[in-house]
Amino acid sequence: MTITDPIELADTALHAALRQINEEISTYPGPIAGCDAQFNYLLDCRRRLERARSELAAPTLQRPA
Repeated sequence: MTITDPIELADTALHAALRQINEEISTYPGPIAGCDAQFNYLLDCRRRLERARSELAAPTLQRPA
């Protein structure tokens, strides 16, 4: 197992969670979303998932051999 295997698994899981959050956001009833704590929570979750995926995709430092 290489180090990329767990990273790819994590990215796949994050992508699936992000799809689910986006689906919930797209079907969320309106019209007062700005005042709705649940909707704001979903938006925060989406931001955190996107940030986590970005961090996984960032180049990692190589250890000296």
